[in-house]
Amino acid sequence: MFTGIVQGIATVDTLTDRPGLRSFRLRFPPGFAAGLEIGASVSCDGVCLTVTALHGPTDEPSAADFDVMQQSLGLTTLGGLAQGSRINVERAAKDGAEIGGHPLSGHIDVTGTLVAIRQPENNHVLRIGLPPRWMRYVFAKGYIAVNGASLTVAEADRQAGWFEVWLIPETLRMTTFGEKAIGDTLNIEIERSTQVFVDTVRDALDERLGPLLPALEALLRERGLSTDELARPLLPEKR
Repeated sequence: MFTGIVQGIATVDTLTDRPGLRSFRLRFPPGFAAGLEIGASVSCDGVCLTVTALHGPTDEPSAADFDVMQQSLGLTTLGGLAQGSRINVERAAKDGAEIGGHPLSGHIDVTGTLVAIRQPENNHVLRIGLPPRWMRYVFAKGYIAVNGASLTVAEADRQAGWFEVWLIPETLRMTTFGEKAIGDTLNIEIERSTQVFVDTVRDALDERLGPLLPALEALLRERGLSTDELARPLLPEKR
């Protein structure tokens, strides 16, 4: 499990392709890998990867190797990495660790596209587009993970298919978000309790209303809403 608090930026040193598999060697910032062991999990731009080899001093390695299956390469942004690429990294959380963000599994649900960037004073706003079936789980003031970072959704337009996150200077300093450009692809992990709430409400409505459900959905659409909004009062707010 991860907390969504990015601990540093790693750089891709080398890539090696084998049938159905690609191996990455990532170089870490000083201190990041102290005590890291083979078999440990590291979130790499939000994707949970397993350390297969370590390089450098035994007590504080400077780099590690990771294997990524072809399926993961196709479903995430890892397939587009090249030598010199920079990614967000986080060590797996230990028992009793403070959850500064929200619990993440490191399993990417979908990729989004950066469709707009705004830069108000001392802020950096990213507008990210998502396919409609995933926007149902995105609510203003809710949790979402983008490239492994736990972020708060500032605004969400379900009909237009986008949401926005606001980044403070410290977040930009500790992550690669300041390097992203319009059109870039980002890894998205939906907050699990939100997904469960929304799916439960949708299933309950389908079971109780049956053939009347399309009429309710049409009525809500006329008012700029959807059945997914019915789950909103049940969702925990991010503090």
